[in-house]
Amino acid sequence: MAEQVGIPLDAMTTERDRLKTELRRVESEQRKLEVELKTLRQAELRAKREIEALTTLIELSELRAETSTDET
Repeated sequence: MAEQVGIPLDAMTTERDRLKTELRRVESEQRKLEVELKTLRQAELRAKREIEALTTLIELSELRAETSTDET
């Protein structure tokens, strides 16, 4: 029969409680980071929409300028 390593019950309980506390801290940090990531993604999408809108306006302005030049 294999020998058992005797780890005191209170030591295991203390370590388990420490790990649970650490896990709660990590989960809390993860939630904060997920919120920050969502905010950054929204900012990214907003910037892309603004770029697209400005690109469209630039293209329309260039088209008008070409049309004006062609008519003269």
